[in-house]
Amino acid sequence: MSYPAATLRSFEKGGHMVSVNVVVLAGRLSDSPEMKTMPSGDQVARFRLAIPEENRRLLPLPVSAWDRLPRRACEALVKGDAVLVRGHLIRRFYRDGGGGRSVTEVVATEVKKLEEAN
Repeated sequence: MSYPAATLRSFEKGGHMVSVNVVVLAGRLSDSPEMKTMPSGDQVARFRLAIPEENRRLLPLPVSAWDRLPRRACEALVKGDAVLVRGHLIRRFYRDGGGGRSVTEVVATEVKKLEEAN
């Protein structure tokens, strides 16, 4: 299984190059996961995770889940569920009409439904 290439920022610490690209996010699904099969045969589930910001607004982050995660995500998760997502960030570039665009998304390595507090 090959994941989309991630652009990592490197910095020097003690003479060694160190790269860190890890995210752990908790939020609610702003839509139910949708599973697609890529031309390569790999499956991907895509959804948006709403993350609360300090100003009480929600930041919807696109998430993609590859490998064994898509089927689990689509079967177990629905819009509004509270989830924990672990993974890394990637930035994709594409052409849209007359100009180029980019999108930053989370590539999930783990998606876990959180229990609701009663």
